[in-house]
Amino acid sequence: MINLNYRDSRPIYAQIKDGLRKLIVTGALSPGEKLPSVRELASELSINPNTIQRAYRELEAEGYINTAAGKGSFAAGISELPAEKRTRALKAFDEAATELIYLGCGAGELKERLDKLYSETEVKRK
Repeated sequence: MINLNYRDSRPIYAQIKDGLRKLIVTGALSPGEKLPSVRELASELSINPNTIQRAYRELEAEGYINTAAGKGSFAAGISELPAEKRTRALKAFDEAATELIYLGCGAGELKERLDKLYSETEVKRK
């Protein structure tokens, strides 16, 4: 489900958050699918439950999961994500692409990288 890399400079909670976000966005976790409890995932990954709780809390704040008291956390659908999040991400993409163009990357190179990223994430369209 989630792979942790202890040599990665990112904190463990961020790796968990990114792993779950990828599972949700790619459709590996269906909208409404129940996520493992904090204790279950902490036990499975052999890490502190507070680390899992932090990742879940941030994912909920970003709209990727929904939590129901006493019932657990559930994957949100991509369509449930705030439109502003998509707008912000596209703006960041535009800024990064512009910087790469200034650094001499051609349109072909940018397209090739985008195609590669797109195929790697296997995004499922609505």
